[in-house]
Amino acid sequence: MEAVAEDRQLQVQHATERDAAKGIAKPMFGMESGDGVGNLDSKSQDESSCSLIESLRLNRDRGINMMPDKYILPVSDRPGEDLGMVKLPVVDVARLRDPRQRASVLETLDVACREYGFFQVVNHGVEREVINRLLDVARRFFELPLERRARYMSPDVRAPVRYGTSFNQAKDAVLFWRDFLKLSSQPLHAVVASWPDEPADLREVAARYAVANHELFMELMEAALEALGIPRRRSLLAELAVGYSQLMLNCYPACPQPELALGLPPHSDYGLFTILLQGHVEGLQVMHHGRWLTVDPVPGSFTVNVGDHLEIYSNGRYKSMLHRVRVNSMQPRISVASFHSVPVERVIGPAAELVDEGNPPRYMDTDYATFLAYLASTGVKHKSFLQSRKLAS
Repeated sequence: MEAVAEDRQLQVQHATERDAAKGIAKPMFGMESGDGVGNLDSKSQDESSCSLIESLRLNRDRGINMMPDKYILPVSDRPGEDLGMVKLPVVDVARLRDPRQRASVLETLDVACREYGFFQVVNHGVEREVINRLLDVARRFFELPLERRARYMSPDVRAPVRYGTSFNQAKDAVLFWRDFLKLSSQPLHAVVASWPDEPADLREVAARYAVANHELFMELMEAALEALGIPRRRSLLAELAVGYSQLMLNCYPACPQPELALGLPPHSDYGLFTILLQGHVEGLQVMHHGRWLTVDPVPGSFTVNVGDHLEIYSNGRYKSMLHRVRVNSMQPRISVASFHSVPVERVIGPAAELVDEGNPPRYMDTDYATFLAYLASTGVKHKSFLQSRKLAS
């Protein structure tokens, strides 16, 4: 408990330093103390600075329905007008498993990874009950009293289990409209006991989902290798079977002024593939032909996107596209992103089969430690980490 208290003090110190740098005085929520917020006890202030959900609860208790200043983005970073929807390519896993249709599906997958960096997966085989239970247990975790969620707060981006807010709270000058729970999920048998024990069924439900989700990742990765023309990389697939994997449970509460905030900033993902489970509330936007478009989800599907590792491994053939999350004023949104790649100690670079005299390596080799050091020092928005790994052409 002393370590938790020290972590929370560090988070509060970061928040105080950011507010001071922006000229925002305490107390929080962008109010002067005469507006009635100044009577908050210091414990409530400290905890709410680490939890968007608690900040909103405290505001509601006082009849306040305004954006906290620390979540209001500069004008240049705000979401702007809604520019429409995009229908992503659809990869049908049932057809992928049919030898007569596999070539056609691989072509769809290849085009999706080259031109969109995103696709949706249907007939994936993950049971509807597993999906529904995970969304439900995620919602119930975020509804727990703060003192029970706070046990998992940490400013350390390397922490295998971590509850927090924003994108990278220690580095974000303005916070993003999200609370999250990160769960490292590999090796599963060794990490489940460190996951939250509330709600009581979280470990069992999230573990079942993690197993099914990783099996889907392995099938999609094998297909991607085949689409790239390098289907016999059995050694890589063996590494991926025990590779880096984590779940990120996200809660985006209803936002009183969604035009001033984002749930997540424009960014690309670390790893090979990210598999996203969304509820029925829209929010994911992708950059496509220079415009931010909202993904039109196919019911019962997963949304999958190429990560920086796959762009590196494919030597630039597949693209890790920018994406972000918009929020709304009507209802909260729950999502679960799962990230997959090679083991954390494994160095990854362009595949040898995709490099020759006419197509030299475009990226330097990298590993997870390099990414974490970059994240801890600067934060990762847009495609800044991937740009740091590019070789001069």
